[in-house]
Amino acid sequence: MSSLETADEFHARVAAATDGEGRLPVAIELMPGWDVFPFELHGLRIKPLEPLVDAEPPRRGDDPADCPCQQPPTPEQEAQVVWSNERWRVKALDMRLPVTLILQPRDHHDLADLPDDLASEMGRLMVAITAAIESLPSVGRCHVGRYGDGSAHLHPFFFGRPARMPQLRGSTLLDWEENLPEVPQDVRRANAAHVAHQLVERLGGDGPAWEA
Repeated sequence: MSSLETADEFHARVAAATDGEGRLPVAIELMPGWDVFPFELHGLRIKPLEPLVDAEPPRRGDDPADCPCQQPPTPEQEAQVVWSNERWRVKALDMRLPVTLILQPRDHHDLADLPDDLASEMGRLMVAITAAIESLPSVGRCHVGRYGDGSAHLHPFFFGRPARMPQLRGSTLLDWEENLPEVPQDVRRANAAHVAHQLVERLGGDGPAWEA
């Protein structure tokens, strides 16, 4: 069995593909060549590749004592919660898609250390959230993402991709999102409440505080 590539080896291999200014070529045959790519290619350049850092940058909550989950939620944070039970919360984010949600365990866990019982429950929750989002008439598909570079508290994202807008399909959705007009608060709240009602009906738990 061959050995696994190290971070240094990966960086060196990528750097070897850059030009004299340290820039990678725009991969026309891949995403930039898709009809969903939101930028015109004339003049588009990839940023110069940065040097390898000594270590991964710290994240909020790498020390559990510093994670916001250890502090009482603020009223603003409570207002974000659209569904909850004794183990999980679903929060709505202020983004420019029909609905954007994150799922968080109440206890401090990241994906790699999630206990088996919560992992099994998370799978069922992800299915239910996706189905609820895709039942919105303004949503064509639910995109699910987990990044985890900013916070060590698990928070997979659920993005409602607008229906019948094929330019917004695929991985460029978030590039488009920043340039869309803002969603009126009543529309965003109604969409989040719709998802919450679907989750309560399917899973039990509690709906949004503003409907209590």
